[in-house]
Amino acid sequence: MTLILYLIAINALALTLFFYDKRQSQSGGWRIPENTLLGIAILGGSIGAKIAQMKFRHKTRKQPFGRILNIILILQFILILALSIPQTRALLLAPN
Repeated sequence: MTLILYLIAINALALTLFFYDKRQSQSGGWRIPENTLLGIAILGGSIGAKIAQMKFRHKTRKQPFGRILNIILILQFILILALSIPQTRALLLAPN
């Protein structure tokens, strides 16, 4: 349950930060560094970041940002898929 709440919070944060950065880019205000946006995605907010990118049409043409965000999303999807398979989960989470 804690993991689900964390993922909801981090994805909401990613969405909010993308929205804020989009508004700041339109008004010429202080921007959120790309590394911060990508860092939030790495910490689990990649779905919120991708939704925000599409919804607000923000950083859609910016490269390599878009490619990096897509890679983060794909790697996290693969990790979730791997953890959903009992044998792979046991292998990945087994103490050395």
